[in-house]
Amino acid sequence: MTITSSDQQTSGAARTIISIDAMGGDQGPAAVVAGIARSAAKNSEIGFIVHGDKPVLEKLIRKRKLQDVCEIRHCDDVVTMDDKPSNVLRNGKNTSMWSTIEAVRNGEASVAVSCGNTGALMAVSMIRLRKLPGVNRPAIACLWPSRNKGGFNVMLDVGADIRADETDLLQYAMMGASYARNGLAIKRPRIGLLNVGTEEHKGRAELKAANELIANNAEAADIEYVGFVEGGDIPSSRVDVIVTDGFTGNIALKTGEGTARLISELLRAAFKYSPLSRLAALLSLSSMRRLSKRIDPRRVNGGVFLGLNGTVIKSHGAADATGVSAAIKLAFTLGQSGFSEKLAARVASAATAPQDAPELGLLASGNEE
Repeated sequence: MTITSSDQQTSGAARTIISIDAMGGDQGPAAVVAGIARSAAKNSEIGFIVHGDKPVLEKLIRKRKLQDVCEIRHCDDVVTMDDKPSNVLRNGKNTSMWSTIEAVRNGEASVAVSCGNTGALMAVSMIRLRKLPGVNRPAIACLWPSRNKGGFNVMLDVGADIRADETDLLQYAMMGASYARNGLAIKRPRIGLLNVGTEEHKGRAELKAANELIANNAEAADIEYVGFVEGGDIPSSRVDVIVTDGFTGNIALKTGEGTARLISELLRAAFKYSPLSRLAALLSLSSMRRLSKRIDPRRVNGGVFLGLNGTVIKSHGAADATGVSAAIKLAFTLGQSGFSEKLAARVASAATAPQDAPELGLLASGNEE
């Protein structure tokens, strides 16, 4: 069976096709197929091209009765978490990761999803999809639980490149705004630049320069720039998009994940401390379940690679069925919105106008929702 984004129909409407690397995650293809099954049960408008070991995948897909929504692409090799990106670029053409990206490059799928090696995935994506014209450094954007009405903030870069100058940070702001508009339906995103303080004299030279660039372009780009923000603002309702370099962003992300695990473990230990605390845990069970669901990282799983000629989502390596399903849901949302084309239009508009000139009104043209 062959599935394409142009010819597959469900109830008269074309399906959004997602290309999925089934082999790269820590939990193996069973977790990926289980995530596909969850997504397919909730949304009949998705089709899948699944890449990996065909005999293994056929058995899993048949068991879940997903034959009508999945096409299998056999791949002999797998990119492991220990593989160096340079080695994958030289020898990885037969891997499930490479095949997953190729489906997007060839226009067969709208979005690629992989739980595999982040460095290798970015390297393959950059080589096969290429950077958008005008983009110096692609970025990885993640969703961060926050006090905002929608429940999340966008932060980028969280690990694509440890360096970023003022021009890169301006591009990150524009790409992050596009993601917030098309992924979270925020019409006029509020942008903050992460720094060690909110005062204008604080921070490295490139941060001060980026602060001025983003402020000068904010009105034309139809964004609200709130200026410098601090680490405590990342989960706040003050901003919708937090802009930073990949070094700082990745450390913040891993620190947040570690802190969430620590709090969860401390709460469990506290509730088991005595018979009275166990009773308190029982009485607060429903509230704790709501809290657990609210901050469950599996439900916001998926870092989006921004700045490429195609949309790629990096799922957490340890993602289970819930996490994979969340990444697929994000992929569907972005694929259905035409996010890749809208992001390209925004970056192209930014690249063709002076960075500090009012003519950047092109950024707010009708090319983007």
